[in-house]
Amino acid sequence: MAVQEFFSRHSVFTLEEFRDFLKSEGLSSYKRPDLLLSYYEKEKRLLRIKRGLYAYVPLGFGAGSSSPDVYLIASKAAPDSILAYHTALELHGFNYSVFFRLTFFTQHAVRDFVFKDHSFVGVRPPRAILEAEKDDLGIATMERSGINIRTTNPERTVVDVLDRPHYCGGWEEAWRSLEAIPYLNLDKIIHYALLYDNSTLAAKVGFFLEQHSEQLVVEDAALEKLREHRPNRKHYMDRSNREGGRLISAWNLVVPGYVLEKSWEEPQ
Repeated sequence: MAVQEFFSRHSVFTLEEFRDFLKSEGLSSYKRPDLLLSYYEKEKRLLRIKRGLYAYVPLGFGAGSSSPDVYLIASKAAPDSILAYHTALELHGFNYSVFFRLTFFTQHAVRDFVFKDHSFVGVRPPRAILEAEKDDLGIATMERSGINIRTTNPERTVVDVLDRPHYCGGWEEAWRSLEAIPYLNLDKIIHYALLYDNSTLAAKVGFFLEQHSEQLVVEDAALEKLREHRPNRKHYMDRSNREGGRLISAWNLVVPGYVLEKSWEEPQ
């Protein structure tokens, strides 16, 4: 049956995708595809994740034991979903810790929701990206279970995480995760950082690259491009905690002591 084939090829799908499928198969006689999905949901062949979003329950599994791919769920949570921040780090394999919160960019008003102990949070893209009309900047496509999903590439992810570390669990998780990245395209990361037109962010990116210059093979000429856009006076790397920091004059950036000293590495 065509409907069953659709389910087997779409482990997670939206109501709109199912409606388009019915039209493409000449099955437009189904005026209420939502009611058809409700039937399969009652038959325990589908899980309703939230309004308009479903997951297929494979044969041999019960609705309670089925575990849909949470990254696919996040990718379908909004029409323009782009997985970002810590979730992007996880997809690229650079996260230090495992999170049960998934974050995605969207320009739609999507309410946060919870499914099987995982929370899903939609975040509006940075203002500079929207104003530059570069929604596709630094976006990579990855395949999971035969379905393409969009996520920020490693370079864009570094810039986004340094810009908003709270979406990565704070500075310790952000720093330890970013340190796991073995290679970065410096031209890309500098381009992204400067596009955001934020002097504090330029300093944070420059400081991070300088701290890992040997690992990432960062030459001073690359750092100089960022230094030219550093703040004119001291700015705090962590604005929520202005105590115990040290001014790094090369960047006019006050860096928290625990980041400089990596105090999380000290033996307990």
